[in-house]
Amino acid sequence: MLTKRIIPCLDIKDGRTVKGINFEGLRDAGDPVELASKYAKEGADELVFLDISATNEKRKTLVELVEKIASKINIPFTVGGGVASVEDGQRLLMAGADKIAINSAAVNRPIIITELSKSFGNQCVVLAIDAKLINGSWVVFVNGGKVATSLNLFKWAKQGEILGAGEILFTSMNGDGAQNGFSLEALAELNKILSIPVIASGGAGTIQHFEDALNTGKADAVLAASVFHFNKISIPELKKELLKKSISVRPIN
Repeated sequence: MLTKRIIPCLDIKDGRTVKGINFEGLRDAGDPVELASKYAKEGADELVFLDISATNEKRKTLVELVEKIASKINIPFTVGGGVASVEDGQRLLMAGADKIAINSAAVNRPIIITELSKSFGNQCVVLAIDAKLINGSWVVFVNGGKVATSLNLFKWAKQGEILGAGEILFTSMNGDGAQNGFSLEALAELNKILSIPVIASGGAGTIQHFEDALNTGKADAVLAASVFHFNKISIPELKKELLKKSISVRPIN
């Protein structure tokens, strides 16, 4: 059985970690370098860094901050935000990232997924998808959740896999920051149609929510922010409880 992963997420704006609800009302959550170091020491399996305003501000990801974080951690590190070319990906990998997350640029120009995959290997390419359930259909959004597209979550995820993505990071905009649980039916459907790992994001509020995402939702990993940043749940506590429920996670050393 493959080990399930617990992944804290650092949403970055103006060099600080921020977190809102349903992609709105951002509030400060701390220094990203300090948080990254803390999570690595606590037993996080991976770390995700998303420069959430890079696309809207039409700039590249904060490379210097990526370098600072990479120097403080010893776990796999995914970086996204403003990635629009192989050169952007190369810059982040050189700065210390292990994987590249791509979102808006992939929607605008899907072949970028293939270009990144061929350049660095599909294990380095994470297709991040922000989607909202609207009138019974999961609609994909871009530009930090501000712009709706005509894409359907499941069709786009499958296309991403075909184009060369190695993982799908699905964020439920309905659940983001609300701490009311993950979108389990959508997660289970993604698991059913894809052969690559699916990371669940958007909705963590209790340890039971993590358990549900991994069991009922069939997620390969769970990403969370608020519950970790604001000390509602600690990673050691979470892993201890998941192990009690016979969910295979990497134990804390």
